[in-house]
Amino acid sequence: MTRKNKRLAFTLVELLVVIAIIGILIALLLPAVQAAREAARRTQCHNNLKQIGLAIHNYNDTLKTLPPGWLADEPLGEPGWGLLAYSLPFMEYGNIHDQIEFSFGIGEEINEDVRMTQFPIFKCPSDLPDDIFELGHLPGYDDDHDHNSGFGLLDNHDHDHDDEPVLVSKCNYSGVFGDTEIDETPASGRGLFYFRSRHRLADIHDGLSNTFLMGERNIALGPVTWVGVHHDADAPFARHIGSCDHVPNSPVGHFEDFRSYHPLGANFLMGDGSVHLIPEYIDAAVYQGFSTRNNGETVNLPQ
Repeated sequence: MTRKNKRLAFTLVELLVVIAIIGILIALLLPAVQAAREAARRTQCHNNLKQIGLAIHNYNDTLKTLPPGWLADEPLGEPGWGLLAYSLPFMEYGNIHDQIEFSFGIGEEINEDVRMTQFPIFKCPSDLPDDIFELGHLPGYDDDHDHNSGFGLLDNHDHDHDDEPVLVSKCNYSGVFGDTEIDETPASGRGLFYFRSRHRLADIHDGLSNTFLMGERNIALGPVTWVGVHHDADAPFARHIGSCDHVPNSPVGHFEDFRSYHPLGANFLMGDGSVHLIPEYIDAAVYQGFSTRNNGETVNLPQ
């Protein structure tokens, strides 16, 4: 009785079938992995805003006022330091705060190192990794109408700004100016942060849980910074403060709009310290109602 030969390997067909099955499994798993990673990034972004909210509340409790939107001798004047710079001691960054020469402008050489200081708490992990950018010319920017899209980061074009570039650190969170364009009335926003603003949490008559303090902004239309408003930058106000004249991620693409790379919306810090993902499909009137401090609207967060 002869002994049958044992098969010692897969056939080519079997190998191809196994490879095909593995490929299908990977294709099915990749979206889930990406979704899990984005959920983790969104949670980190949520926590960043939560920590910033605690700092702003501590500032208000200590100094009996919210930090100013930015301070200068005029809206486009000097020195221009903004709300996050003044809030640094309440985020355990008092050592950095002490290095800022607040009586000198943002672009002065004496503040060169501190304005490029990077803070992880100011960065959304879903945004692009560019951390340092130049305050100056934005490609496609029109001095009379700063709503063009396609804004870039570092720019090597010749322009009329200072010869020495002013490099600053990026930030993905901005104080809420209100529901109108910042350029029209930089000193009188209907929100909580604008030129020389000095509001208290008690001034939020629409209710703390119904009013935005800060919102999320990515660099899709141009980079934003924590330092404040620098007079020599294109779209200087929108580099630091945001407006809710259009819903999150609006295709209109105004520079001062709030937007993120998170699916379906952007994170916002409320007056009560809570953080919510505000969907891009929110009704515009409801969204703008959240951006004003005492306009008397009755609004509720989308479910």
